[in-house]
Amino acid sequence: MCGRFTLYHPVEEAAARFSAINMIIDYSPRYNIAPTQEVPVVIENGVNRELLMFRWGLIPSWAKDPAIGNRLFNARAETLAEKASFREGAALRRCLIPADGFYEWKRESNEKHPMLIQRKDGELFAFAGIWEEWKAQDGSPVRSCTIITTQPNDLVVEIHNRMPAILKPEDESNWLDRKTTDFQDLQSLLRPYPAENLQAFPVSNRVNTAGSNDLELIIPVRIPVHQTTLNL
Repeated sequence: MCGRFTLYHPVEEAAARFSAINMIIDYSPRYNIAPTQEVPVVIENGVNRELLMFRWGLIPSWAKDPAIGNRLFNARAETLAEKASFREGAALRRCLIPADGFYEWKRESNEKHPMLIQRKDGELFAFAGIWEEWKAQDGSPVRSCTIITTQPNDLVVEIHNRMPAILKPEDESNWLDRKTTDFQDLQSLLRPYPAENLQAFPVSNRVNTAGSNDLELIIPVRIPVHQTTLNL
């Protein structure tokens, strides 16, 4: 799964990296993005690409209660075309979700420690995502998105049994291409990202608190070694 990620590069850099028009007025570095928060998203509008803010946690257009989005912040690549919540979006409303890192929790003994996973060069990348537009009771539109997950690569498998589907740069245009409506033609893009291009290291347990958001969260730390003392 992917339950937390980072985007501390300026949105102007993200817009340039993904060849999008920046529609975001105000954005501060984010070191601990959590579900239900607003996140930058790149969509193709038929003429050009736009960088906009969407709610993280997909609210299907047919949903009676927007709270369903609190659970739909990830979508499994293997079953995207089968699930009613994701099937139409996979065919018609695909997006890029810019990031520069994501967190997974590694179990050590009886504890879990957060690990930050990034590109080795620290550069931006894009999660494959889908988006929806839901109408609130007052008629106002609410745009939301979900991050697609896939099998882990050789690096992430030591930490977690899933990882976000990170697109290779050369595949991003194909993923956004509105002319492609058969999701089966795109399934192969959702493969594990090459492990040799990524690095992972432990970070502060403060990541566990969604309200934490500062530079210290992405600084490597040592995982404490616990010793058991026997009473003889």
